[in-house]
Amino acid sequence: MTRYVSLVVTACLVTVAGLSFQRVFGFGPVLPVVAVAASVPTVLCALLSGPRKDKGPWPLWISLVLTVVAWAGTVAVTVLRPALSGGTLPQALREGVLSSWKSILTTLLPAPAKPELLVLVNVVVWLAAFASAELALRTSLRAAPCLPALAVWAVALLLGVDGPGSNSPLAAATVVLIAVLTLVRADMAGSRVAWRPLVVGVPAAAVLGGLAFGAGPVVPVSAEPYNPREQVQAPPPQQRDSVSPLDRVGGWLLSPDQAMFTVQAQRNEIARLAVLDRFDGVTWSSTARFVPTGRRVPEGPRPRKTHEVAQRITIRDLPGVWVPAADRPRQVDGLPVVVDPDSGALAAAQPLRPGQTYRVESVVPEWTADDLADAAVATDAEARAARELAWGPGAKEPPVQIAEFRKFAEGATQGAVSPIQKAAMLAEYLKRYARYDVTAPPGHSYRQLDYFLGEGRRGTPEHFATAYALLARTLGLPSRVVVGFDGGNRVGDTVQVRSGDVMAWPEVKFDGLGWIRFNPLPDNARRSNKNDAVAAGETEQKLEQAQKNAASQQRGPGPGNTTQKAPVKPVAADSEPTPWWVFASIAGVVLLIGYVLAVLLAPALRKRRRRTGAPAARITGAWHQALDHLADVGLSTARTLTAHEVARFGASSVGDDAHGHLGPLADLVNRSRFAGSHPGPDAADRAWRHTDELGRLVTARAGRLRRFRRRLHPRSLKDRRDVTTRGR
Repeated sequence: MTRYVSLVVTACLVTVAGLSFQRVFGFGPVLPVVAVAASVPTVLCALLSGPRKDKGPWPLWISLVLTVVAWAGTVAVTVLRPALSGGTLPQALREGVLSSWKSILTTLLPAPAKPELLVLVNVVVWLAAFASAELALRTSLRAAPCLPALAVWAVALLLGVDGPGSNSPLAAATVVLIAVLTLVRADMAGSRVAWRPLVVGVPAAAVLGGLAFGAGPVVPVSAEPYNPREQVQAPPPQQRDSVSPLDRVGGWLLSPDQAMFTVQAQRNEIARLAVLDRFDGVTWSSTARFVPTGRRVPEGPRPRKTHEVAQRITIRDLPGVWVPAADRPRQVDGLPVVVDPDSGALAAAQPLRPGQTYRVESVVPEWTADDLADAAVATDAEARAARELAWGPGAKEPPVQIAEFRKFAEGATQGAVSPIQKAAMLAEYLKRYARYDVTAPPGHSYRQLDYFLGEGRRGTPEHFATAYALLARTLGLPSRVVVGFDGGNRVGDTVQVRSGDVMAWPEVKFDGLGWIRFNPLPDNARRSNKNDAVAAGETEQKLEQAQKNAASQQRGPGPGNTTQKAPVKPVAADSEPTPWWVFASIAGVVLLIGYVLAVLLAPALRKRRRRTGAPAARITGAWHQALDHLADVGLSTARTLTAHEVARFGASSVGDDAHGHLGPLADLVNRSRFAGSHPGPDAADRAWRHTDELGRLVTARAGRLRRFRRRLHPRSLKDRRDVTTRGR
């Protein structure tokens, strides 16, 4: 009996260990594979463990052969069935078992749930379940059957070291199951399970697992975990497109009505297409290291403020393999893509086709003026590469244009005292320096940019973006060029992005912030015949305003300040000092609201206080409450009136029905004040019933509006304690 209970525990233990592959594939794809791989070999071992006639259990080698046959048949039917259409079972097994680990280590997690990758999980879990079951059946060592499950954990942790999610609950469950297995196998000599240790030990094991789960997140670990991905050589970068999107900008602008793609989203965002970070003197290109990904895209820099956006994009006539998405994408569904982990740029494995639809979720950063104020230039390896100035193909010395570009950039940023101010001033200067012209000849080599800045002074986004990036590098600012789309035509809930919405902009990398977009285009660049275009997104507007504020800050001394200074826009109204009358108005409104609340709450609080205390005090409180009611019909109180006189005059003011309540109430007041015995609780209850009925009669006579106006008078705040009874 103990052996079979042990098999149940080992199957659960291996199942929990196999589920730790969820950081590689996710729970959904892993669960059925692990369930089958953990249960089938366990059941097979249990069937073969039964004694034969006078021969004992089956030999181990028979169990091993049968489990291999069962595994081949099971994996062919459950896991590799979709992959067998294009090859044989041995080929699929060879590719899955021998090559899947490298494919997983070179794929961004979570990895796609392909059969040739999931077969590795099936093999590892199956072997562990078989080994655990045989150890539980053929050995008396208590903890030995736990070792195969720990081996599964080791493989899963290595493959999913940087995957999403957490394995803390599974680790806690593993601790509990190991303790339970040890308790179950505590008495291997007996034929029955030692239930007494289980009764005490299982709750203790559960507590131990809870402690492990709670302590896991707070264990101080200073070192980074070993990552085998750093030791695996990834596939070499592939040429994603024979034509750079930057070279298409001029042609798209000359034919602006070609539908590129459509976007369904709650808010408008710039769609980024390609990131170009290498300049060889003739053209800008990408050094992106594209790797496969299941759906997730690695995170970039984490600004203090972000917003999430989900977009459903349908491709129309967009050529090439570059996949548009808002920066920075986090998850892509519906389209197999590869991703550059550094920039987050997306590319399709095959050229895009009209009608392809995918959903992309992005986390868009929102940079504020405070973020940019003290930003320092990045100094990492990527930033150092983004400051390099190429000499050009085959050149043995730097071109003469570099010195001219440096002189131009220094003149445009003269007086700047910080890197962010240099970057912002350079963008503002180019906006005023050249004209936007879609008919300008394309090209962005040294020679063509020299003509653009020196003589032509007119260009497309291609010229402004590449000129800015080149000038920024001469100032020591790491820069790159990005091609994308901004705007589009809205048709219902869908924005149709056209070829005329193409944009190219430069980005500069700052320490701790990452790549920040700058806009050197003239202000009229986005207004050309686009009356139906979608307005620029709020995020872009805030970023440009923050950069303009940085450019207009006080600069250091320099002779070029008068000519190079960017125009300073009037300070926004929300930054001006608030007028005094605003505070006075707010204070007046607060006082008025406070007074209204006071005069409305005071009677209710007073009535509540009057209804509490000794019976005599409650009767007196009921009388004072009745006097408040009578004041609403114009009956003023006087010290010279007795209680019955007040009752008589009150009845004449309210009506004859009021005498049936005022008379008994006056009797109760007189007895409570002048009788030798103290009134009881019943008398106090009768007094308040008469007062409540009197209040309803007064409301019917005077009206609610009159009573409300009276309560607004300051005298309603005064407690009516000045009325006394002068006799019986």
